[in-house]
Parts: sequence; C-alpha cells; structure tokens
Amino acid sequence: MAVLPLPVSPLLITLLSISFAFSPLVKAAQYSVLSYGAIPGGKTDSTKAFAAAWSQACTSTQPATISVPKGSFALGQVRFQGPCKNNAISIRIDGTLVAPSDYGVLGRTKNWLIFEHVNGVTISGGTLDGQGAGLWSCKNSGKNCPRGATSLEFSNSNNIAITGLASLNSQMFHIVINACQDVKVQGVRVSAAGDSPNTDGIHVQSSTGVTILNSRIGTGDDCVSIGPGTSNLWIENVACGPGHGISIGSLGKDSQEAGVQNVTVKTTTFTGTENGVRIKTWGRPSNGFARNILFQHAVMTNVQNPIVIDQNYCPGKENCPGQFSGVKISDVTYQDIHGSSATEIAVKFDCSKKYPCAGIKLEDVKLTYKNQQAEASCSNAGGVASGLVQPTSCL
Repeated sequence: MAVLPLPVSPLLITLLSISFAFSPLVKAAQYSVLSYGAIPGGKTDSTKAFAAAWSQACTSTQPATISVPKGSFALGQVRFQGPCKNNAISIRIDGTLVAPSDYGVLGRTKNWLIFEHVNGVTISGGTLDGQGAGLWSCKNSGKNCPRGATSLEFSNSNNIAITGLASLNSQMFHIVINACQDVKVQGVRVSAAGDSPNTDGIHVQSSTGVTILNSRIGTGDDCVSIGPGTSNLWIENVACGPGHGISIGSLGKDSQEAGVQNVTVKTTTFTGTENGVRIKTWGRPSNGFARNILFQHAVMTNVQNPIVIDQNYCPGKENCPGQFSGVKISDVTYQDIHGSSATEIAVKFDCSKKYPCAGIKLEDVKLTYKNQQAEASCSNAGGVASGLVQPTSCL
C-alpha cells in the first residue's frame, strides 16, 4: 500500500524560513586594511586605507569584518561615520595603531579615532598608541599648548562592544563614551604616566546602559570619570592605579545640566591613587543631581582620599566659583570598603550647605591610616552607618 506524504503545515514552512533567514551560516564580508593600501612598519600613513575599509564595511548590506594584521600602522585622524547599511561590523586588531609623534597634528582636532552614529560595532584586540608624552611635557612646562585629542570615542551610537583593547599614552582622554546606549567595555588595559595631565582612562557622559568589566587602568587622571547625563552604569572588577580614582563628576559646571543616576561600582581595587571612590561638584548653582549610587567591595591600598564627596571642587584653586553647589546628592551607599588611607582623613563628605547630601549609607567600612584607625569628616551630610564602620561615622 502506498504511503502518502504527511501534509506540511503553513506554520512549519514559516518557522523553517525564519530559521534559515537567521542562520549563522551567513558569513561576514571581509575587509583587510592591507587591501586598501595600509602598510605596516609604522612609517607610512595608512589613514586613507582605514577610511576606505570602513567605507566598504559600512555600505555592505551584510555583516562585515575589518581586519588589521600584526604590525604597526601610522594613522592620523580617522572618522568612522554612520549610519551604516548593516548593524554588525567587527574590527579585529592584531597590530598597533600609532598616532603622529608630532602632537600638533592631532592636538587641536579633539579626536584621533571617532565613531559617530553607528550601531552594532565591535572592536576587539589590538593596541592604540597615542604618543602623548610630548604634549604632556608641553602642558607640564606651563607653555601654551593645544588641548589634545581623545584616542577613541564613540558618539551617538548604540550596541557597542570594546574588548581586549590596550590604550597607551593618549594625548588626553583614552576612551570616551558620549551619548550612547548599550555599550560593553571588557578586558581593556589603559596606561599612561601618573603625572600625565587629563588622561582619563574611560569617560562616560550622556549615556545609558554602559558596562565596564575586568579592566586595568593606570593614568594621570581619573581611571573612570562619569559625566552629566549618565544612567544605568555598571563598573565591576576594575583595578585602578596610578590615577585619581573612579569619579562621578565633575558635575555642576553648567547651571542647566543632566543628572547622574543608577551607578554601581563593585569589586574594585585602588593602589596609590589620589582618590578612591569620589563624587565631585563645582560650588555654583545648578539643577544637576547624583542619586542611587552604590560603591561595593572596594580595596584601598595607600589611597589619599579613599571615600570622598567634594562639593567645592576647584582644581588648582584658581578662579573658584565660591558659591553653594546646586547639585543634589542623595542615596549613596558605601558597602564593604576596606584598606589603607595615605592621609589621616579617610572618609570626607564635604557637601553643599544649600542642598546637603541625603541618604548616605556606610556599611562595613574599615579604613586605616599608618596601621591606626583613620578619621572621618562631615559637612552638611546626612545618613546612617551599620555594621563595623571605621573610622567612626560622622553622619
């Protein structure tokens, strides 16, 4: 007797067609910078080759991979502009990208490598060498110098990943995340001299859903700096030093300014830094705020200011506003913070007289100074302490 074929339902056909449409068998288009004229060796300018490879990847309608092989590639400013025709561009770097040794070439451009209006870009591996030492020397000598360029910036972009990247000796900030959503920075190494000015490791501003994981940052400024308009930021397993610590702010530089909220900083180490976990605001009117912040599981080793809120921030102490800070700080928790302070005052809350800090919580804090109990200082700060808290809480 003949066996009749089973009928295939329209639903099954639809499901099969969907599964094939999203099959991982779709290969990414491959673009090597060598194919566009990039020459390793660090002497030939490969700027145009990188720009051409990006142009091809960005106009591809299928996922694309830009590959940078081993070797040293000299690059001037490159602007990686979107939007692109696909939302999956991977840039795999096995070599080193080197900025011009003459700091004047990039010094007034603001950026070295900048991605704008892109979606779904991943940068993995490689080294960025900003060659910033010449500009640092100029600044430290008090001469009239250019401001300097950020090594890598993502602006107005979504679904970004930066993994396994090393950034060395940036002229100014190393990595900037500006006006972005859903960014993951993982396994990065940032390094600059401890006296290098304005070389923040990672700066986040006007962004939401940023995660920074498993990274080592040592610079002459903040390891991570958190600017206005940042929300839902998660920082975990970051080693900081040298540098100025992990800082929210400075806030309140402008009278109309977006606030900072929902920030978690956990499992961090600070070694020989100027600050540990810090919130800093200018002493002037502002509608800004910082709230719902958790600093958890931090180890301090010889840190000058392990826990600090400074609402009279004024670096250099010149032309200070000298007013009351309008930035409202509330609901900040310090939990399981241990280690040693390099100064007698290990916990300092210098809050606004007009808008005192509210909802500060200290839980299981133990900080020492020269193997003795350190001290705490509070101005205009309200909150509670629980568990073992040393130095004795002044809240």
